[in-house]
Amino acid sequence: MSKNETVHYDGPAGGWGSVRGIARIFAKELNSPAVADTLRRQNKPGGFMCVSCAWTKPADHHPFEFGETGAKATLWELTTRRCTPEFFAKHTVTELRGWKDHDLEQEGRLTHPMRYDRDSDRYVPCGWDEAFSAIGQELKALDPKSVVFYASGRASLETSYLYALFARLYGHNNLPDSSNMCHETTSVGLKKVIGASVGTSVYDDFSTCDAIFFFGQNTGSNSPRFLHPLQAAVKRGCKIVTFNPVREKGLETMINPQSPTEMLTGKETQISCQYHQVKTGGDIAAIMGMCKHVFAKDDEAKQQGRNVIDRDFVEQHTSGFHAFEETVRATSWDEIERESGLERAALEAAGQVYVDAERVIGIYGMGLTQQVGGFESIAMLVNLLLLKGNIGRDGTGISPVRGHSNVQGQRTVGISEKPELVPLDKLAEMFDFEPPREKGVNTVEACEGIVDGSIRGFVSLGGNFVRAIPDHDVMEAAWTKMRLTVQIATKLNRSHLINGEVAYLLPCLGRSEEDVQEGGPQTVSMEDSLSCIHGSVGKHKPASEHLLSELAIVAGLAKATLPPNPKVKWDEWRGDYGKVRDLIEETYPDKFHDFNKRLFTPGGFYRGNSARERIWKTESGKAEFTVPEALSAAGFEDRDGRYRLMTLRSNDQFNTTIYGYSDRLRGIEGTRNVLLIDPKEMEKLGLQEGQLVGLQTDIEDGRERKVEGLKVLPFQLPDGCVAGYYPELNPLIPLSLHERLSQTPASKAVPIRILP
Repeated sequence: MSKNETVHYDGPAGGWGSVRGIARIFAKELNSPAVADTLRRQNKPGGFMCVSCAWTKPADHHPFEFGETGAKATLWELTTRRCTPEFFAKHTVTELRGWKDHDLEQEGRLTHPMRYDRDSDRYVPCGWDEAFSAIGQELKALDPKSVVFYASGRASLETSYLYALFARLYGHNNLPDSSNMCHETTSVGLKKVIGASVGTSVYDDFSTCDAIFFFGQNTGSNSPRFLHPLQAAVKRGCKIVTFNPVREKGLETMINPQSPTEMLTGKETQISCQYHQVKTGGDIAAIMGMCKHVFAKDDEAKQQGRNVIDRDFVEQHTSGFHAFEETVRATSWDEIERESGLERAALEAAGQVYVDAERVIGIYGMGLTQQVGGFESIAMLVNLLLLKGNIGRDGTGISPVRGHSNVQGQRTVGISEKPELVPLDKLAEMFDFEPPREKGVNTVEACEGIVDGSIRGFVSLGGNFVRAIPDHDVMEAAWTKMRLTVQIATKLNRSHLINGEVAYLLPCLGRSEEDVQEGGPQTVSMEDSLSCIHGSVGKHKPASEHLLSELAIVAGLAKATLPPNPKVKWDEWRGDYGKVRDLIEETYPDKFHDFNKRLFTPGGFYRGNSARERIWKTESGKAEFTVPEALSAAGFEDRDGRYRLMTLRSNDQFNTTIYGYSDRLRGIEGTRNVLLIDPKEMEKLGLQEGQLVGLQTDIEDGRERKVEGLKVLPFQLPDGCVAGYYPELNPLIPLSLHERLSQTPASKAVPIRILP
């Protein structure tokens, strides 16, 4: 199949295309010249930390330490457009539900607290005291266990800590966050096999590794600053091997926009030395093939008195090796090729890179986590790394690439529905109360509770929950039956238009904006994907004088809801965020000692990771080799006419935020209502480019799920796989289709049929 048969992008990641992409959003958002100073300070010590991706902020920063995605997020936040009470007076909520996601957010920053008036079907302005008092009265009237406190992954460590404390003082652990929809499989999976719920690599490891293996992660669009260390690694001889159903430009070639020579000459760097288009759900089989090659090469080495497998590490630090070895040796190449969609020779070539490398890092994204067998996929990657002791040495490790800027940090400071992950006894001692000990609800369980009526209230700290979750049609109908919905946000989105009986929309400061409280200008903090903590100072003028910070809103809600407690000092904490950091340090002394003193450490301060020190906090006390239940992570059988649908984000998107309709790095312009399908599959089905088709979920649960009006585009994909955009295709994903252990929605392998 030639590229000429498919839509594609001929250029590299980065380069002039990235510059033009940023410039387009700058013009669109009507940004003032002052935004340039914010971009100059972005992701630098003492500066402002990006509100989009969670990639680390290195000490040896570049002159411009932002990628295309991060720049777009900042320009989007600092738009001069305003969504005022006058706008809401002109439009009913019912009318606004018919608007596109992009058009809603293009109205600009919210400026006033608003209350939904059901009689007029409009949002009307209200005062902050009025909002806090009314919401507080509603929360007091509800059973705490019937209320959910959701967090999107954007709020600071300080806000997150107080939000979790508010929930537990109120009486529940219903604290799902956006990780439930993306990397909860990481938190559950890594905890089970290495005893730590986050990745083990640090930034310096990318300077000394010999090989990097990528699985299901789109660096060019989702974390473009990561391309800098990848380019540097390639130039010093590191080999990068990528497994992804989609050929993503960021892992093929790049031009560094900060290199005058590259920009002027057009000289590209090839990132991946091998790129394997694995079938979606086929990563387990692909890694099994590589492991099979490792064992074969180890057998050959033994005859020469050598080892490929690090037997000393395996014996001292792991459990379950022999059962894993038996499984690998017993698995046939025919099975591996069928389930992975890759040929034996390709997997042996990838495996040889692993055999030859002294130090290896395994990278993965939601291509692994958002599968029914997501845990087995991650565990197989851990198996591969353990064979040669590639966890717990410099230049090695497993490294999940997180999405939202503080989604990992929120978990670190207590936003979790799992009480065993939170130091409840310490909180009880500090604040003189008895925290709830029952498990709270995660995202899927919250949705189920909304449908069955057991969840009566929903407070959302950021995000676009209704748009991000599966089963849109079912959830939107059930959502309106709740008594209370509260949305804390910077811009208007669809979730604000699906309201409970009592609904409030509370506008907050952006992270890039100056936050002045009684104690003066404030600093917030967040944790990146590599477990480093960074301080962030916003200096841009707020979008409205009526905005409050996220922390101030949380404190206001809590104070209006909870009875007085002399040890709980909402006003004091609101006035000085440094005192909240003192609380975090007291609660988590091992991770946050000297928090305020270390806040602006260049490169952030590392909070530590036991698995990196080869301390395995697992049931066996060792790192666990595991045997997968199946070679496919999809969780369903292939049938005639059934396809595996994967949902994607575009180059002009961050999560549910749509900046525009240019997916430049895939060659798709002007629309998001598309079905990407390989030309061979188009020919088999008799489809033509540009034809409009529908998709129907191929699951027999008594409910029909369809999305229609999708434009067929020829796109290079593995056999039996198709793709389209998130969140437009979320209505096809049943709530019941999720990862087995974490309940993360399985958005990367949905069984569908194509309706011509």
